[in-house]
Amino acid sequence: MRAITIREFGAPEVLVEAERPDPQPVAGELLIRVAASGVNRPDVLQRKGAYAPPPGASDLPGLEIAGAIVGGDAGELAAAGFKLGDRVCALVAGGGYAALCAAPITQCLPVPVGWSDIEAATLPETFFTVWSNVFDRGGLKAGETLLVQGGSSGIGVTAIQLGKAMGATVIVTAGSDEKCAACVALGADHAINYRAVDFAAEVKRLTDGRGADVVLDMVAGDYVARELSCLADGGRLVIIAVQGGVKSEINAGEVLRRRLTISGSTLRPRPVAFKAAIAKSLRDKVWPLIEAGRIKPVIERVFEAADAAAAHALMESSQHVGKIVLRWPGA
Repeated sequence: MRAITIREFGAPEVLVEAERPDPQPVAGELLIRVAASGVNRPDVLQRKGAYAPPPGASDLPGLEIAGAIVGGDAGELAAAGFKLGDRVCALVAGGGYAALCAAPITQCLPVPVGWSDIEAATLPETFFTVWSNVFDRGGLKAGETLLVQGGSSGIGVTAIQLGKAMGATVIVTAGSDEKCAACVALGADHAINYRAVDFAAEVKRLTDGRGADVVLDMVAGDYVARELSCLADGGRLVIIAVQGGVKSEINAGEVLRRRLTISGSTLRPRPVAFKAAIAKSLRDKVWPLIEAGRIKPVIERVFEAADAAAAHALMESSQHVGKIVLRWPGA
């Protein structure tokens, strides 16, 4: 099969096309002929040598795909409600930048009615991540306020739409007035240009001094103390990336007095059973919203798979709003 490999760790140009053996699905897996692969920040980190695949995973980058089922045990497929030829999207621990990919059956979801494979390839990584962290870990409820750092990112546009669909008030930060406007157009109640305004003070102002109930943070570093300061009493901070650094200084007394919770997670190395539970929640609670048109795909640009280096360059420029996708020949 054709695949995008990492020739060596480094700049986007180290992504090159190569021939790889076709993957062989084992028990509990199906084989997908990939039509589209989502591009995500972890792919960039892996390319740079900063995010190794978990043991047993493919060394190829790519954590989300969409396409048609072309292999797998007939009984296992039937038990999961699938059959050969069905169009699915899937979360994988690696191997998504390839024309064929084996995926755990329980991490596969049907392509939503009315969505293309390219659109469906934008779903798994961000929707699994946001659901697990904002709703399972953060416990966001209807009527509460969610603050999303990086509202124009793939994670951000997903969090905006899911938060609003679940009845929350959503505040986001973004790095330009144009990106802020794009976030509001997607449904965010408020968007803060963090380059122009102190986001913590602005969150307090927008909430009449109460603060946000949940903060979804992809920055960490010196953001953590500021995020704690703009949490409501009993608020929950969930950290999913450390783009601003791994070290933070906090006021532990504030955490005690105001009953704050600091949590964090990584999704890629978690066991299949954990991801299967998230997939079930998405199928039951989110897929109906998607098929009803309440959640829409947000795609900045689609690249041919051979142009993966250009896709990574765009990701690293941070000039995009929403998702970046690779399209495979024949899709």
